[in-house]
Amino acid sequence: MRSMNQPPPNRQPSRQQLARSATGPARQVAIEIVDETGSTNADLLARAPGLAGPVLLVARSQTAGRGRAGRSWQSAPDASLTFSLAWKFDRALPQLVGLPLAAGVAIADALHACGVDARLKWPNDVLLDERKLAGILIETAAARDGIWAIIGIGINLALPPALAERIGATAAALPQLAAAPDDLLAALLNALARALTEFGDAGLAPFTQRWNALHAWAGQQVRVLDHGQVRQQGAAVGIDDSGRLLIDSADGRVAVLSGDVSLRRTGAPPCCS
Repeated sequence: MRSMNQPPPNRQPSRQQLARSATGPARQVAIEIVDETGSTNADLLARAPGLAGPVLLVARSQTAGRGRAGRSWQSAPDASLTFSLAWKFDRALPQLVGLPLAAGVAIADALHACGVDARLKWPNDVLLDERKLAGILIETAAARDGIWAIIGIGINLALPPALAERIGATAAALPQLAAAPDDLLAALLNALARALTEFGDAGLAPFTQRWNALHAWAGQQVRVLDHGQVRQQGAAVGIDDSGRLLIDSADGRVAVLSGDVSLRRTGAPPCCS
């Protein structure tokens, strides 16, 4: 009998099937699937000056996946869904500050449509049962008439022993969806394309209430760490329309910008930095 930690026989995503499943603004996205690359984000960043429109780049295997603050993103063939979406915004760079939060809402919406009760942790993690299921890394490149955002996403589909050891005990996975990556990826692409279109029109404001409704640690005691030092602590409230985390501290309510800070629950083991 196959362990639930092992990936089931995996049918790889199909470009043709994804294109047929695209709806609304996702229909304008060019879809590319490669067997292996270093980093889908790095690939699209290098190509950004020559891109004519939005591109989804999916890799079966990434050998140099990246996370926030210079960390590596651990993945394995048949056990992870790794992809990046290049999307151009007619906005100045400071107006993209809340983009990871809007992308998180889109990912959670897509997972909910697939029967997964995903929650969000500020600023860019997707959790399942208090464990990290997915991460988001957004990098940008200047365009002649706007900004290219490269939205990199990694989702754990299974946790075979070697991958689980590299990631640690705080990871979650979706073995029930690993055999049908087309359905999950199509849901993610459609949700992201809708959200990015909405963000381009109105910024973060339409997503604030939706993010707060998905907030995994609402009301819990948290610490904000900056290079290992506690910067703020108190009860997590939610986010404001600028994407700042609101915390009720001993000195009153404070708003924290993301930057390279990490969020931890007070008294809990390290999780999802």
